[in-house]
Parts: sequence; structure tokens; C-alpha cells
Amino acid sequence: MQTPLQAIESVLAPAVALVNSVLWDYVLVYGLIAVGLFFTVRLKVLQVRRLPHMLRVIGRGTDGDEAGISPFQALCTSLASRVGTGNLAGVAIALSLGGPGALFWMWVVAAVGMATAYAESALAQLYKVRDEDGQYRGGPGYYMSRGLKMPWLGVAFSVCLVFSYGLIFSSVHANAMAQSLNLAFGFSEAQIATALVLLTALIIFGGVRSVARVAEWVVPFMALAYLGLAVWVVVTHIAEVPAVLALVVRSAFGLEPAAGGLMGGLAAAMLNGVKRGLYSNEAGMGSAPNIAAAATPVPHHPASQGLVQSLGVFIDTLLICTATGLMILLSGVLGDGGDGVVITQNALVVFFGPWGSWFAAIALFFFAFTTILGNYAYAENGLLYLGGGDVGLFLLRAAALAVIVWGVHAQVPLVWSAADAAMAMMATLNLAALLGLSGVVVKLTRDYDRQLDAGRWPVFHIADYPELGDGVDHEIWRERD
Repeated sequence: MQTPLQAIESVLAPAVALVNSVLWDYVLVYGLIAVGLFFTVRLKVLQVRRLPHMLRVIGRGTDGDEAGISPFQALCTSLASRVGTGNLAGVAIALSLGGPGALFWMWVVAAVGMATAYAESALAQLYKVRDEDGQYRGGPGYYMSRGLKMPWLGVAFSVCLVFSYGLIFSSVHANAMAQSLNLAFGFSEAQIATALVLLTALIIFGGVRSVARVAEWVVPFMALAYLGLAVWVVVTHIAEVPAVLALVVRSAFGLEPAAGGLMGGLAAAMLNGVKRGLYSNEAGMGSAPNIAAAATPVPHHPASQGLVQSLGVFIDTLLICTATGLMILLSGVLGDGGDGVVITQNALVVFFGPWGSWFAAIALFFFAFTTILGNYAYAENGLLYLGGGDVGLFLLRAAALAVIVWGVHAQVPLVWSAADAAMAMMATLNLAALLGLSGVVVKLTRDYDRQLDAGRWPVFHIADYPELGDGVDHEIWRERD
């Protein structure tokens, strides 16, 4: 006899599968790359030519404007959400389903996604507002309503945001964390769920600023430690790296033996690489702009925060996901069985013995825990856009804690499928909005480039762009003394 949880899952699974089939197979796999290429061309490959400059705009200060968090805090909070189970479990799933070539398509979606991430976060900065507490708020809901003049689209997006980030995505990370901690240390599901709920509650009841303060310290530490481990593996196996990279490229284009022949291998690699790549770096999904808008940009220009978030995609996928992929492929464990993070743990055991499994579990704990916090910050922003007050925030926080418990106990396939569906709906709405506001993105970029090329520290003056109208808060973007 089915348990209530199993009965619910049996009803939800077909509906979730249908949504994923339509949006992923016919819309997003090609749409994400197409929009990324569109902005890459229109912005003259900004993600490459301004890559060194990105490092100059991630300072800790707020330039005297305490209404927002610092650019560094915004970057760390967005990385808290980006750098999670997608970097450990997601990469392993992509490689197991799509072959080594899936890693190549993760690189592609990240490379062009850096331009998309820039566009969405620059728009979030431009159309941000001050809330009743005087703090900056913004994101896709705001630029859909204030920029596109389509408030209904902003509402639809924000509902998806609250549902996916406030609920579904946190359950995914709790699920992966439970598997990893159980495998490495033997902790029970009840122990893991209890500890996660208590730790999460301590932070999210302090709001976005509390999340940003924690992320500012935890994220750099965990990312550098993980990258350091991967660099050691690569350096000590450097002779094997060229062959692994060649395998990745051949597999990406269906040139390696795969089920379904050449086109079957190519389709599987592309589909899984793009899906897991987006799930990890979130470029174009409309999530990171919610925290990007909360920042005080330094310099005082919307484009500078767009560059900060573009760098976040680079760090997430081209550094951390690549590190995981190379360790898995160098270890030779791909195809030996296991699901998600178990594959990554098995790879680390090859290089470090039992200690490798412990390290993977600890890394996943920090990655997944900070992701849950970052996800909550996004959901809070979406709820406030929808008009949720103190009662709404309390209910959101309670629900976020409840789904952690559900995620620890739920089955992996449905949890990941539900995350895919929620992400696909959000991304579809956001990509449409970005295309509609692409002209504004180009104006911001040209203004920023012109000032940089003239040797000036860019400052945005709304008075120079009266055509933007009343959708932009003129008080925020007035000429500064």
C-alpha cells in the first residue's frame, strides 16, 4: 500500500514530466543559448572584454549608501545560491546521463550566459526601488512591471519565484545533503532534517541582510577550499588532462560511442549539459537579479552590478563545475553506478581514500546550506513584490523550513524533475522580458563603456535618459554630489 507521500508523488510525476518535456525539449535548450548569443553579439562580447574590470567592481564598501548591501555581499549571496548541489551532484548527473560531452555544453551555456546574467542584473539595478524600510528591492518582477509596463508578467514571475526558490529548490539541496551525510557519516534522515531546520531558522528569520552577512564569510572559504582540492588533483594527474579534455569535446558532438548513435549522443550531451548548467549558474533564470538589485553599486551605475553577477557565472561554472567534472572524469568512476553526489564522492575516494568521501560530504553541506539561504533571500524578494507583509514573511519562512524536511525524505527523481519544471517556467518568462528590454541594456552598456574609455569612473545620470520615463526611480539615480 502506498504511503501518502508516495501517492502524491505518483500524481505529480506525470504533470511535472509534461512541463519539462515541452519547455526543455522545445524552448529552453535552444532559447538560453540563443538569448546568450544575442546579448553576446549586441554587447560586443562584454563578458570577455570586461572580464578584468569585473574584479575591480566587487568591493566590500557601499560608498556611503547604506540602503543596499555591498557588491561583494551581493556576489557572495548570489554565489551562495549558484554554488550548491548543482556543482557536485548536478555535474555528476549531467555526466552520467549525457556523457563527458555534457561538460562542454555546461561551458557553452556559461560562456554565453555571462552576457545574459549581466543584462538581467543591470536591469534589476536600473529599475530597483526603496522599500518601506528604506532598503533597495528589485528584480525581474520590477523590470517587467516598471520597464515593460506589464505588471501581470511580474506577478506571474514572482509567483514562480516564491514557489521554486522558497520551496522546491531547497528540497533538492536538502535531499542531496541527506544522501551525502548518510553515506559519509551515517547520520539518519531525522538527524539531518532537525539540524538543517534549526540552522536555517537562525539565519532566515533575520532577513536578507542576515543571509548576506553569512554568505560574505562562508562562500569564499568553501569555494577556495574546493577549488584548491581540485587543482591538486589536476596538477598531480596533469599528463591525463589533455586526453580527458579531448574526450569531452568529442563526446559533446556525438563523436564517441553512445546509445542512440551520433545524434543520440549529441542530443543527450547538449540537453543534460544545458539543463544542469543553467541549474548551477542560473544565468537567465531571473534569480540572481533579486539580490543584485539589493546592492549599492560601486561605481554608481547599473552596469557595474551586472558585471559583478556576470563574474558569478564564471566562478560557478567555468571554475567550480569544471573542477568537479575533471575530478570525476580523471577518477574513472563514471559508469560504475551511483546517483548524483554519490558519483562525486566516489571520485574523491579514488584520490583521497575515505577522507575524500568526508570532504565531499562537508563541501556539499556548506554548498547546499548556503544555497538554501540564498534561495530564501530570492523568495523573500518575490513575496515582497507580491505585497506580502510580516505575516506573509513568517509563513514563507515556516514553509521554507517545512520543505527542508520533505526534501530530506523525498525521492531523488521527482525532486529534481520538479526543480527543472519550476526553473524552466521562471526562465521562459524572464528571457522574454530580457529580449523586450534589450535596447535598454544596450544603452546602459554604451554609457558605461563610453565613460570607461574616457578614463572616468562611470556614474549613471538618469537626466541623460528621459526616454526611460517614470519606470526608473529618479531619486536613486539622480546626479550625485
